[in-house]
Amino acid sequence: MLEQVLIEAAMRRALELASRGPAQDENPRVGCVLLDPEGRIISEGWHRGAGTPHAEIDALSRVPAEWHARLSEVTAVVTLEPCNHTGRTGPCAVALSDAGIGAVAYALGDPGQSSSGGAETLRAAGVDVSSGVLAREARALLAGWLERRREASPDAQTDRSSSTSATGRPFVTVKWAQTLDGRAAAADGTSQWITGADARGDVHRRRAEADAILVGTGTLLADDPALTARAETGGLLVPAAEQPVPIVVGHRAIPATARIRQHPALTAHGLTVPLQIPGDDLAAELTQLHERGIRHIFVEGGPTVSSALIAAGLVDEVLVYIAPALLGGPMLALGDLGIPSISGISRLRVTHIAQLGVDLLIKAALVSAEEGN
Repeated sequence: MLEQVLIEAAMRRALELASRGPAQDENPRVGCVLLDPEGRIISEGWHRGAGTPHAEIDALSRVPAEWHARLSEVTAVVTLEPCNHTGRTGPCAVALSDAGIGAVAYALGDPGQSSSGGAETLRAAGVDVSSGVLAREARALLAGWLERRREASPDAQTDRSSSTSATGRPFVTVKWAQTLDGRAAAADGTSQWITGADARGDVHRRRAEADAILVGTGTLLADDPALTARAETGGLLVPAAEQPVPIVVGHRAIPATARIRQHPALTAHGLTVPLQIPGDDLAAELTQLHERGIRHIFVEGGPTVSSALIAAGLVDEVLVYIAPALLGGPMLALGDLGIPSISGISRLRVTHIAQLGVDLLIKAALVSAEEGN
């Protein structure tokens, strides 16, 4: 098996590929990367939805001719344990072993009773198998699918202890844009267009993957955001029924003229007004949102809301878009996190870094105190 650092780098690429798949499909979003003995990518694939080739099959179909006789030297890195059953397509575990793949590394075990067991099939065929590579990141990507499986089949062998659904709250992503010196706005409060078009396009694509988008009343009143997932042309990136439902945190009323009152997701989800929570007990309020079927919340909230969620331990990942610019002044991207001393520092695990035009995206998972130490 290749060095862990190479496997993890390939898994991050596989997760990127997996994210291209349809979020609401009956099948999971899966990505696969095939590596040569030096850890270089020779082929990659991803699953495009039910009835299409699985990620492993897609990757195998793209292997260059010069590697066809050398697949025993190749390592397959897959975001989900290769399936072990025949549905609309054949079992990926068998396809990998029949192809002669030498090693397989995957992130999460397959939770299905009929589809699990691929690792055992591979090992029985003499394939070197490892698991748990960037499992938390894969679990975040598959949170909605895992929850739908659980709801559709209560007896399915899903490991709920490792999903945010086990805590009874949605998976929470907090996003903010900042200058290199950590400012989210100028001293006069203006904050639009800190980052460029590429970064803003990435934000909209990620909004479209969430069930809901959350903002504080301060940001709502200051910016009057639309909170939709939009394409570069200005139209909706995904249909109204797939747009994130708007949620407002705070006691102040939503203005009658606020743009989110015309949010396309409202009618599509049988709502007449945006959802609003007071923010007095965020943990309980997130539980209530989970009970409404909201599994993934994308927080655009402003520093007050974002800081409160992080301080309460209710955030799973952050997306930080950094512009190569300086503002100075008091308008920091985050506020007080309740950390009085360096001994209480909140550690993050960087899971993805990307250059988006002139801007930089850092995606990171919050880690427990035990992991941080």
